[in-house]
Amino acid sequence: MGKKGVFAVLVVAMVLVFIGANGALAEEKTYINGIDANFPPFAYVDKNGVPDGFDVKSVDWIAKEMGFKVKHQPMDWDGIIPSLKAKKIDMIASGMSITDKRREQVNFTMPYWVIAQVMVSKKDNPLTVDEILSKGNKVGVQRGTTEAKWIEENLIKKAGKNFELVYYDSAPLAVEDVVNGRIAAAAMDDAPAKDAVRKKPVKIVGQFGMDQEDFGYAVRKEDTELLNKLNEGLKRLMASPYWEELMKQFDLK
Repeated sequence: MGKKGVFAVLVVAMVLVFIGANGALAEEKTYINGIDANFPPFAYVDKNGVPDGFDVKSVDWIAKEMGFKVKHQPMDWDGIIPSLKAKKIDMIASGMSITDKRREQVNFTMPYWVIAQVMVSKKDNPLTVDEILSKGNKVGVQRGTTEAKWIEENLIKKAGKNFELVYYDSAPLAVEDVVNGRIAAAAMDDAPAKDAVRKKPVKIVGQFGMDQEDFGYAVRKEDTELLNKLNEGLKRLMASPYWEELMKQFDLK
């Protein structure tokens, strides 16, 4: 083989190495998922400090299926969308309701869960939802949630209901104050409410007038590639046996 032939082989070899290295780098891509650290069963941090929950396990499966890595980062919920837009995280897969207001700032995947909002009170509390909202009681809610916004606008401002809204960093913290008698009830999504009923001496009193909502994963407006990966991953996950396993594991059936 002449010098030109040797040179050509070396060039081809270098190109293949470069392509292979780039492929490896692409496979190594890690996305940061911002989660609520205390929103069981969808997302939470366990007693060992490890992120867990239905959404956490779902995204882990999707990442493996779609060829990327994911790290789950606990965040304050009321600042999670600003953190996404500031590129501190890359996605929000943590029980986030799809709303028109949020769509102005982020893009959502296909819906993967339907949620209803309910009132939770102590087991021995005889009050109905209407009575809870009309007797000057204190009602807890997680700040930055759609239920907090809806209650502010529809029950307090428009309907003039006579109760005090108390804000918490998480729904389980509000439930703790329900148990301790500091507030009469807590407004929250029905899945974490059912989780609370299994763990605490509380009950679900009923819904309070807010329409059901869909959960979806949120990404930045410009991140169409990630959005497509998540949508395809969700389709595959929801068609797989693992989806049923997850629902059973986190008592969502």
